[in-house]
Amino acid sequence: MTISSTARIHPLALVEDGAVIGDNVTIGPFAHVGSKVVLGEGCELLGHAVVIGRTTLGRNCKIHPTAVIGGDPQSVHHAGEDTSLEIGDNCTMREGVTINTGTAGGGGRTIVGNNNLFLACSHVAHDCRLGNDIIMSNSVLLAGHVTIEDRVILGGGCAVHQFSRIGRQAFVGGLSGVSYDVIPYGMLNGNPGVLGGLNVVGMTRAGIERATIHRVRRAYKEIFEGEDSVRKNAEKIRPDYADCKEVIEILDFIAADADRALSSPNRSKG
Repeated sequence: MTISSTARIHPLALVEDGAVIGDNVTIGPFAHVGSKVVLGEGCELLGHAVVIGRTTLGRNCKIHPTAVIGGDPQSVHHAGEDTSLEIGDNCTMREGVTINTGTAGGGGRTIVGNNNLFLACSHVAHDCRLGNDIIMSNSVLLAGHVTIEDRVILGGGCAVHQFSRIGRQAFVGGLSGVSYDVIPYGMLNGNPGVLGGLNVVGMTRAGIERATIHRVRRAYKEIFEGEDSVRKNAEKIRPDYADCKEVIEILDFIAADADRALSSPNRSKG
């Protein structure tokens, strides 16, 4: 066990031998830290928080009561292999959040980036890959092998199918069912989820210029309302938007290899 001299650990907390506790970490009463856990500088575990498994937390993460971070993957294929969970800096997990380690078949790692906010009772399953500045609202459910890119907002109670991808700065409305991939800057609502346009509010807040937003809107129409399939339409317009990184980001997302189809305003054109 390695515990910094500046760590503050309540006498009713359980810190197992082998854990690494960084500078200025605070661990509250009845919290549980497993033997393979590494807590970075400034982390705070409130009372009854649980961090177990081969889990690493970066700096200044805050874990609220009854959250369980680093539990075994909820997969029938998991046979007790020593897999891991890696969480970056400045992440907050509110009450009842669960984040699982990876599976051997999925690469053995669940990865969460920096500055993410997980609201109460949200769940990140095994082998997920999450970027930075993501907000998961209350009771959001991510199945295994899901990829969420930077600055995505997931509304309360939405559920994401395994192996799905959600592109950067997309918005998913509350109670939506995400069965297929969501393009960057896309806005999806409903169950089953339907792509309803672009997250213009999010784009504006991110400082994207109005003229650029208009170009992305025009490209969106050409992709999803063109005469060919979505993928053919996307490749056809690529030369016209070579100077617009936001459109190219969408086109690259569409062209990438994927396990799921694309969310669309018209499912038959995927």
